[in-house]
Amino acid sequence: MSDAVLASAAGVRRMPWPGLLALFTAAFTAVMTELLPAGLLPLMAGELDVPEGRVGFLVTAYAVASFLSAIPVTALLRGVARRRVLIGVLAGFAVLNGVTALSSSYALTFGVRVLAGVMGGVMWAMLVGYAARMVPPERRGRAIAIVSAGVTVALCAGIPAGAALASASGWRAVFVGLAVVAVVLIGWVRWQVPDFPGEAAGERVPLRRVVVLPGVRILLGMTALVLVGHQAMYTYLAPFVGGARTGAALLVFGLGTVAGIWAVGVVIDRRPRAALVVVLAVVAGALAVLGVLGGAADVSMVAVGLWGAAFGGVPTLLQTALVNVAGPGNADVATSLQTTVYNAGIAAGSLAGGLVLESAGAGALPWAALPLVAVALAVAASPRSRAWTGDRPVRAPRTTGETAGRR
Repeated sequence: MSDAVLASAAGVRRMPWPGLLALFTAAFTAVMTELLPAGLLPLMAGELDVPEGRVGFLVTAYAVASFLSAIPVTALLRGVARRRVLIGVLAGFAVLNGVTALSSSYALTFGVRVLAGVMGGVMWAMLVGYAARMVPPERRGRAIAIVSAGVTVALCAGIPAGAALASASGWRAVFVGLAVVAVVLIGWVRWQVPDFPGEAAGERVPLRRVVVLPGVRILLGMTALVLVGHQAMYTYLAPFVGGARTGAALLVFGLGTVAGIWAVGVVIDRRPRAALVVVLAVVAGALAVLGVLGGAADVSMVAVGLWGAAFGGVPTLLQTALVNVAGPGNADVATSLQTTVYNAGIAAGSLAGGLVLESAGAGALPWAALPLVAVALAVAASPRSRAWTGDRPVRAPRTTGETAGRR
């Protein structure tokens, strides 16, 4: 009996909220671990006796390690039971955040961040697939949206709260707190998250076959286009709107993403293609408005809010579509590819935006981002997209990941 059949039988009456919220908290913890140093630059720099820029490199080290490790480490662990992998990653976060809290050496802290990045790469590759296998197919998108909301909550509330706590109690206390959360999560996952078997060596679908499944390369390409365009604009939002308006713009964007991911969670399982087209169209429209009006007009704040609301649902929609075309059994490999593309898009977008800013000024940023989003929108709106956006899911090869799960 397949995971989907079991999930349908057990979950048709209700969503497995305790398990999904455990995965939500795991996503929250991973984002906090990755990005918190960016909010603690002065505090960490002083105690580690390095310039603030070198503390910023701790975020870079984590991101690069995630980028490089997501595909190979995920492939290496395909044969291991899923819950065991998740618990191992959480244990790694607990230990590494604990060491970070105790370290007075920049070199040690840097090395710990690299290892934490490896843990993060594995976690991001498996969370979406895990959520998808816990529910029946008709609730898959909503489950992914719930787990993905952990990212949004961490960005909008967790990082600011962590920075405030660090100001009151010291930055080391924040990392101790993250370590404690990871330990608690281990018990929570063991209690409430179902286990699923790894894939036997002889029955695994090779990575190259997952890549060539219909729709996979298209979705990875769309992910790259949207992320490069988004990041080119978002990274340099401050010079675009002006320093005095930066805080308000970031707050409006963050609140928009919360609303957007909630709205997408409501409709994603009924109209996934239409939802993807709408959110990409709104992102493109918001960029056009920002390009015409610039960052000075009050209406630009409305455009920033709409951009945030629309973009908040984009990752969830693309991830859900990718799981649909790859199949839950291949989801970890497929999402490891998407994790790599996602991180590459962030890096490329930040670089491209910086080049545009230096060569043409902040006013050119929306016009540089808009064509990339427009191409992704055209692809999503094409009639052929029905087969890979969830309207007509493509049947993927069967794997052991599609055999019965176990508690």
